[in-house]
Amino acid sequence: MKQPSVDQAYLAKRQLRKGTAGWLLLAGLGVSYVISGDFAGWNFGIAEAGWGGFAIAACLMALMYLALVLSLAEMSAAIPAAGGGYSFARQAMGPAGGYLTGLAVLIEYALAPAAIVIFIGAAVESLLGINGPLVYMIFYAVFIGIHLAGVGEALKVMMVISGLAVFAILATAVALIGSFDAANLFDIAPTDAAGASTFMPYGWYGIWAALPFGMWLFLAVEGVPLAAEEARDPARDMPKGIIGAMLFLLFTALLVVVLLAGAAGAEVIGQSGVPLVDALNTAGNPTLATLVNVLGLAGLIASFFSIIYGYSRLVFALSRAGYLPKPLSLTSGRKVPHLALIVPGVFGFLMSLSGEGDLILGMAVVGATISYALMALSHIMLRVQQPDLPRPYKTPGGVFTSGIALLLSLVALTGVYAFDPRAFNYTIVLFIAGAAYFFLYSKHKLVAKTAEEEFALVEASPEELEPGQAESPAAAKL
Repeated sequence: MKQPSVDQAYLAKRQLRKGTAGWLLLAGLGVSYVISGDFAGWNFGIAEAGWGGFAIAACLMALMYLALVLSLAEMSAAIPAAGGGYSFARQAMGPAGGYLTGLAVLIEYALAPAAIVIFIGAAVESLLGINGPLVYMIFYAVFIGIHLAGVGEALKVMMVISGLAVFAILATAVALIGSFDAANLFDIAPTDAAGASTFMPYGWYGIWAALPFGMWLFLAVEGVPLAAEEARDPARDMPKGIIGAMLFLLFTALLVVVLLAGAAGAEVIGQSGVPLVDALNTAGNPTLATLVNVLGLAGLIASFFSIIYGYSRLVFALSRAGYLPKPLSLTSGRKVPHLALIVPGVFGFLMSLSGEGDLILGMAVVGATISYALMALSHIMLRVQQPDLPRPYKTPGGVFTSGIALLLSLVALTGVYAFDPRAFNYTIVLFIAGAAYFFLYSKHKLVAKTAEEEFALVEASPEELEPGQAESPAAAKL
C-alpha cells in the first residue's frame, strides 16, 4: 500500500516550541517524573523482602536505571526527537520495533497518572476529607489545563512543585539523622524461606518480589528524552539533564531507604502508607511530620503533572508518524499538542475509576520493563549497525552498559509476575491488542518509509521544506 505523503501544511500543524528547556529544566523534569516514588510505594518492598533484601533489590534496580540512563543519554543526543525511546527503536529496529517500544512506554505513561491520582485522592481525603471521582476529575482537568497554556509555563510550575517535594525529603532526612540506629534495619524476624537470614528475612524469593518496588524509586526518569525537540541544545542538554536527574534520584533514594527504616524500624516502614510521616512521628517530630504530610501531596502532584507532559509528547510523536490517528498530533497556537494531552487524560481518568491504584501501578511497571529491554537493545543495535552515527555523547562502557540494562530489565519484568500475576497478565493482553492495531492497520498509514525520512521531516521547519510541494489530500483534511 502506498505511504501517505507529508508536506508543508501537515508539519505546520504539528510544531512544538523549540528551545524552551535547558539542561537544568530537563533535570528538573526527570526528578519531577519520579519524586512521588520517594514518598510512598517503595517501602512495601521491605514488607516483601525485609530491609536487607529490599536494599539488594533497590541496588539492582538502581544499577539498571543508571545503565539505561547512560544509554539514553547517548541516543537522545544523537536522535533528538520527541518520541524518546520510540524514536531510538525505530532507527534501530524499523517501524515495528519502534512502535512496540513506543507502545510499551505509552502503557506506562498512560497508566501511571491513573494510579498516582488515586494516591492523590487518598492524600486529599486525609487532609480535607474528600475523595473519589470528583477529586480525580479536578486534578486531571487542572493540570492538563496548565499544560495547555504552554510548555514553558508548565515546566516552570512543575519545577516549583518538585522543589517543595524535594524540600520535604531533605528536611525529613536532616531530622532523622539523630534517631538513626542500624539495629532498626533488621527488626523483622527471619522466616523459613530459602536463603532467609536476619539480613534478608524473606530469603531469595523476597528479593525477586521486591524488584518492582525498587523500580518505584526511579520509575519514569527515562521520560526526559521525550522533551528533546523542546530542548535548547539537545546534543549538550539531554545528556546533562537525564544524568543529572538520575544522580539526584540516587541520592534521595539512599536517604529515604536508609534513614526511614533506621529511625522507625524496618517493620513499621514496610507497612506504612506514609513512611516519611510515620518515621518523623516515631522520632518525635510531629510538627515536621504534619508539614511533610502536606508536602507529600506536592510530590504526588509533581509526578502526576510531569508524566502527563511525557505521555502527551509520546502520543504526539507516534501520531505525527502515523502510528496513532493523525489528529492527535495537531498542535495549538501555543505549540501544544492539545488532543495528545486530553485524549490519554480521559483514558487515565476512566482507569482511575477502578480505584485499584496498586494494580494499575503494577501494569505501568510491566510496560516500563518491556520498554527498557527494547530501548537497551536499540542502543546495542545502533552501536553495531550504525557505528558512524554522530554521537555528541558516548555511553561509558558502550554496549556492555546497555547489556546490563537489558538483562536487569528482563529480570525486573519477571519480578512483577512474582508480586502480582494479574498486573503482568493484564498488561500483556493490552500490549498484544496494541500490537494487533499496528500490524493490522496503522503500519499502512505511516508518513515516512524509514526512520531517516521521518527524522529529516522532524528537523525541517515548514519554511525549510520545498515551498512548491502540493498539499496531499490527507494533510488537507488535517
